[in-house]
Amino acid sequence: MPEKLIFELSSKGRRGYTLPKCDVPEKEIAELIPPDMLRDKPAELPEVSEVDVVRHFVNLSTLNHHVDKGFYPLGSCTMKYNPKVNEDMAGLPGFAHIHPLQPESTVQGALQLMYELGQYLCEIAGMDDITLQPAAGAHGELTGLLMMRAYHEKRGNPRSKVILPDSAHGTNPASVVTAGYKTVQIRSDRRGLVDLDQLRSVMDEEVAVVMLTNPNTLGLFESDICEIAKIVHHAGALLYMDGANLNALLGIARPGDMGFDVVHFNLHKTFSTPHGGGGPGSGPLGVKKDLAKFLPVPVVRKNQNPKSKTQIEYSLDYDLPESIGKIHGFYGNFGVLVKAYTYIRMLGPKGLREVSEAAIINANYLLRRLEPYFDVPYEGCCMHEFVLSGNRQKDKGVKTLDIAKRLLDHGVHAPTVYFPLIVPEALMIEPTETESKESLDHFVEAMIKINEEVETNPDIVKTAPHTTPVGRLDEALAAKNLDVRWKPKEE
Repeated sequence: MPEKLIFELSSKGRRGYTLPKCDVPEKEIAELIPPDMLRDKPAELPEVSEVDVVRHFVNLSTLNHHVDKGFYPLGSCTMKYNPKVNEDMAGLPGFAHIHPLQPESTVQGALQLMYELGQYLCEIAGMDDITLQPAAGAHGELTGLLMMRAYHEKRGNPRSKVILPDSAHGTNPASVVTAGYKTVQIRSDRRGLVDLDQLRSVMDEEVAVVMLTNPNTLGLFESDICEIAKIVHHAGALLYMDGANLNALLGIARPGDMGFDVVHFNLHKTFSTPHGGGGPGSGPLGVKKDLAKFLPVPVVRKNQNPKSKTQIEYSLDYDLPESIGKIHGFYGNFGVLVKAYTYIRMLGPKGLREVSEAAIINANYLLRRLEPYFDVPYEGCCMHEFVLSGNRQKDKGVKTLDIAKRLLDHGVHAPTVYFPLIVPEALMIEPTETESKESLDHFVEAMIKINEEVETNPDIVKTAPHTTPVGRLDEALAAKNLDVRWKPKEE
């Protein structure tokens, strides 16, 4: 039975709350709000009991696929299970009930957490300083590009171009254009890595930045990264790392040691915050010391003389004359910072390395299990994710989109499909470190079963899903017609 809308459960006069007796003088609403801002008639809100509300939203939660319900191998997005204790820590009154405009002396614990988190992230990535302000990855990219523009302007020329590989995340070129630069795309070589010869051919004095993801979006480590850094720096440009795939590097390798000047972190991917549903995210930006003067204000600092009775230990530093300014309200998405801090402190250096090792092992296990059934566009081992091609299935009339929809009938969310664009019929799969071998084997068995159906019963794949609350949608129509009201099926 389809779940009704909350409005369909409404019954006039039904309530799920009681309010305490008013302890201040009562006034008519018209005395408090200008007449032109008052409604002509009351808002048409549902009138429901508490049990109606609870059951309705619990039922809805079971209809949607989510990480707590099943496997979610969404490539490059690190949709992993996150420990619930991190949510508990973010909900502690000392964190949840403070206000960003409180005096610094009253929020020393929060400032200490932010300072120490920044220090941990700098150590993990090999950076010298950091801002916690950016709201998510793309916001971190834009912040980094604005800082790198300020760096070049300080040297007399902002330059005009940013180089990106053809496998780049879509946010990269969007951030580049927003920051006022032109994009220059370079191709991947036969290994799926940056083509060094083409990189050399496009490097000139107008290149401000080269933006890379490492491992890249194909799940491959840029083995020539040290040579790439030399090429970039020789031309006076800067090297930026999109940190979307940092889940593969924790405790194993540091971007700063590879030659990167700037890196952003996706705390909502790598360091434990439920990812998706519109947020919140967090995209701190780590930089080398030559760029630290351009960081957004304020930056959390630790007082070097905390025993002084006239000084507080942690403070917000606004004294950065060359800062690019504020890029987010207050100091960042604080709740996400608490979760990341908890996650890092609980795991420690050894545990963080184990996160990446397990993610890499899981990805390579899946790659080898699925290799006989799907095309593998690039040879060798992968890092935390990998890309398959559904070309051989498409030759038999079944597209990658069909495979993705059929997976839902097996209780598994689809991987990323049709990205990166350089792989036809792409399936980008990231198992993360939190999935057991049994979970991975279930996914493999589902993929093998679907591959068999391509041969024996392709129509069941092409019309999937069959067991979900909603069947195959006309996606173009769904994007144009936002009428989501339930209607009974016509007999």
